[in-house]
Amino acid sequence: MLSEAEVLQRVGGIKDPEIGRSLNDLSMIKGVQLAGSSVKVKIELPTPAYPQRERITEAVRAILTQADPAISAVDVEYSAVVKGLMSGGAIGLRAKNVIAVGSGKGGVGKSTVAASLAFGLKTLGCQVGLMDADVYGPSIPHMIGSIDRPAAMKVRTESGEEIERIQPVSIDGLKVISMGYFLKPDQAVIWRGPLLHRAITQFLKDTDWGELDYLIIDLPPGTGDVSLTLSQLLGLAGAVVVCTPQQVALLDALKAISMFNQVKIPVLGMVENMTGEIFGRGGARKAAEEMKLPFLGEVPIEAGIRVRGDAGRIATLFSEDNPSRQPLLSICEQVAMQIAKQLLVAPKMPTLEIL
Repeated sequence: MLSEAEVLQRVGGIKDPEIGRSLNDLSMIKGVQLAGSSVKVKIELPTPAYPQRERITEAVRAILTQADPAISAVDVEYSAVVKGLMSGGAIGLRAKNVIAVGSGKGGVGKSTVAASLAFGLKTLGCQVGLMDADVYGPSIPHMIGSIDRPAAMKVRTESGEEIERIQPVSIDGLKVISMGYFLKPDQAVIWRGPLLHRAITQFLKDTDWGELDYLIIDLPPGTGDVSLTLSQLLGLAGAVVVCTPQQVALLDALKAISMFNQVKIPVLGMVENMTGEIFGRGGARKAAEEMKLPFLGEVPIEAGIRVRGDAGRIATLFSEDNPSRQPLLSICEQVAMQIAKQLLVAPKMPTLEIL
């Protein structure tokens, strides 16, 4: 029978199928238990959204049973701790990873993807917040079926000081804030940059988000003030760029990628939305390959997404069986893993200093 040290040595040499580094290099092995001819290996994943973890299970079982035929049973027990930059500490934000969802133009389903990313990561077991930073056209409250106005409450800090914080709306545990909660349905926001900066800052600093694994920020379309504000306040984990397959949308998406690069926000990858006969297929994948960016997946042009969004039931994309559920969950997994790879393997991006 293998000793505990021998089990650790063999299992530690297995390469993680997602990150491509050994389990030892990634410090993922958290314990080994031997009981007779049975072995239990405890592995800590970098996110609950880790895809197809059974690949690790199969590799562990294969390497141990080949090394020692006397082993009758191998059990792999998983836990998950989300890795993160915790870059919002300077402004009191306790989110491990802040993800911006943007596009170069409107009408490509950016808000749908942002809301789906938030609900999908929550479904996979993460603590998630969703911030609607599209101040001029906030659509998140309608899509998630929430009209409750966030309340202001006094909370006590660790130092004992009482401060007033905005309580985000909670949708089955998903924390949400949006300018849409503070406006009448037909009311327009007519603001210059400084007011926009102040609103975004207040949403980040003065909202009682609690501890989050991921904060998803739905950006306004195009390039401009909001992304600049975020780059000043936070070191974002990265940005997800949403576009449709046709060429005109891809040209605008490339401008968004250029903007993120200029303000030192890492681009996690591209999502192709509304894939199908109407707009075509594969444009975003090809663009991502040409720019050497990850392709995070495609969302089919499927009536159920529109119906659920219009009815304020976007969350049911994950609780009900439908053609979009698996593609959306796969995108959530890919986004989470891109962040994990950057934190565990790639060098950190520099922050932007604006004087």
